[in-house]
Amino acid sequence: RSSDLRHISNMEDVYEVNFEKFLAGNIDANECEKVFDSLRKTGILLIRDPRVAFDLNDNFLDLMEKYFSQPPEELAKDIRKELAYQVGATPENTEIPKCIAAKNCEELNEQLTDENKFHLPKGPDAKWRFFWKLGGYDDDIHYGKLNAPPVIPAAFPGWESTMNSWGYCMLNACETVAEMLAIGAGLERDAFTSKMKNAPHLLAPTGTDLLKYSSDGTIFAGYHYDLNFLTIHGKSRYPGLYAWLHNGTKFAVKVPDGCLLMQAGKQVEYLTGGAIRAGFHEVVSNEGTRNAMEKNKAMGRPLWRVSSTVFSHINSNVQMEPLGKYKTESSQKEYPTISCGKLVENELSMINLFPDDEA
Repeated sequence: RSSDLRHISNMEDVYEVNFEKFLAGNIDANECEKVFDSLRKTGILLIRDPRVAFDLNDNFLDLMEKYFSQPPEELAKDIRKELAYQVGATPENTEIPKCIAAKNCEELNEQLTDENKFHLPKGPDAKWRFFWKLGGYDDDIHYGKLNAPPVIPAAFPGWESTMNSWGYCMLNACETVAEMLAIGAGLERDAFTSKMKNAPHLLAPTGTDLLKYSSDGTIFAGYHYDLNFLTIHGKSRYPGLYAWLHNGTKFAVKVPDGCLLMQAGKQVEYLTGGAIRAGFHEVVSNEGTRNAMEKNKAMGRPLWRVSSTVFSHINSNVQMEPLGKYKTESSQKEYPTISCGKLVENELSMINLFPDDEA
């Protein structure tokens, strides 16, 4: 049945959930607990949302392939380094994978068995990114760099409509997961969504030039976790995304047709006192990437690998600390009270996106 929660083959404890009953007002506590358990045990959840029109994802990918195919000097017009790259374009070879910044890549990799090791990053990521702001703004926001208005590329009429149509589909799904997660975690239904209002949510596609970076094992995005609340992915036209379950098992992410993939970020880890941990993942070139290149080349598409990603956030002014029963003496030591804006600035500084003298 479409409303069933069921195990995904070869991914023990990762569940697929359909929103249909929840959106109709049928709140099943067991389903909500499964959402919590899946994110707690694995950091991952697959969802089906009847509100999502997947042709919007195709329109979005078409637009972003054309956008990233522009000459570098045109892309450079959309870079906002002074805003910590939190709107507009981030150039390739800028963002540093978190494990490099923390100087513990080799140590982390040594903890994994051979078949579960990640590709060891040696430098910045090969990807470009574009951040498109979704959502409103607080009048009294204290973190201007994180809450700047969006950048609209000059050469693309209809940009706002295409970006918002797909972006809000995914953001709405994040908010529904946040409600189900709160119920499953034993918190008030709006425990998370009330803190997501007017947050700097981002439609955040990456773009990697496959004519430059397609050899086997090339790292598009090095081993990392996401600094936001919940990350949601639609289908890309290229494989290459790998994720790790919390037991250290690596798997190639294959999003089933009609599904979206959710991952836990650092902010949900903070608010649950570590009951849910941010999930690690990487994006690398593999044989499937090159096979997809040939297919898309024959179709006349630009040879850029574009991700379909939204980063949902907690409002920058919210004071972050473990909530409810997750606030214990030990969790408060690991997750001391800090504004979400400051938490994000600290994370951005570590990956070379926020000026050290201002973080």
